[in-house]
Amino acid sequence: MAREGVLVVGSANMDMVVSTSRFPRPGETVLGRSFAMFPGGKGANQAVACAKLGGNVSFIGRMGRDVFRDRLFASMRSDGVKLKRVSIDPSLPTGIAVITVDRTGQNQIMVASGSNMALLPGDIDRHRAAFGEASVLLVQLETPLPAVQRAIALAKKRKLTVILNPAPARRLPKSMLRMVDYLTPNESELSVLTGLVVDGVPSAERAARKLLAGGMKSVIVTLGAKGCVAVTLAGSRIFPSYQVKAVDTTAAGDAFNGALAFGLAADLSLEAAVPFANAVAALSVTRMGAQSSMPTMKDVRRFMGRAR
Repeated sequence: MAREGVLVVGSANMDMVVSTSRFPRPGETVLGRSFAMFPGGKGANQAVACAKLGGNVSFIGRMGRDVFRDRLFASMRSDGVKLKRVSIDPSLPTGIAVITVDRTGQNQIMVASGSNMALLPGDIDRHRAAFGEASVLLVQLETPLPAVQRAIALAKKRKLTVILNPAPARRLPKSMLRMVDYLTPNESELSVLTGLVVDGVPSAERAARKLLAGGMKSVIVTLGAKGCVAVTLAGSRIFPSYQVKAVDTTAAGDAFNGALAFGLAADLSLEAAVPFANAVAALSVTRMGAQSSMPTMKDVRRFMGRAR
């Protein structure tokens, strides 16, 4: 079998989204404008982002035996994600996220992880065949660290390119980071990883170089509306963002990571893959929801053509 496509190991949640004019202060009740449920979870979002672009994507995760799993399966399958390697937990519920979005498109998120936190190294080992079928592994930190570490170790043994989106933010072992080919933190995540204050391009470059000095290969720091900066042993480069009117920024980082994985699996250079990922992320924030906001390749080509 050809080694192609992307393997995503990570979380899947059902997102419960309330739109409001502003976020409440502690103890305050604010009336919401609308409510909707959207399939989400960082791992699932990134898998869908890649699949909707036309990627060959398999997903390893853990969900409950409940209606949220049913809805996630139906939605992710319709978007082209292969789900035969998802484990069903007999006792824990599928993860959920409660999200509020204000009138500017900014969000606040609270997650109840459920079955996501029961993903174990043994689950990864049971699906080790998937590592022989992909060229890129994409992982995040919404599942237990031992499972993430096992996935990275198997990927390196099979010579896959490894992308780690270190979210939610936490300190990570240097031995783990050295096995990662592309680390994709935002500013706050990079600050947690390095212990340095990160606020803008110069400080992001300094913090990224600290990680490179510890043995990392490449750090791509996402900067929201400011774009991103890629720092490698060869130097650094700023990639500006595409200017759009944000409606919901919930899964912008997931869109970026899924698109980056797609680009690298398609043998794009980093200089080509990052602007492409920026375009996918920009398009995603113009739509509500997480997986529902991910664009198709047709959408991206049209957008990038207009943005030139």
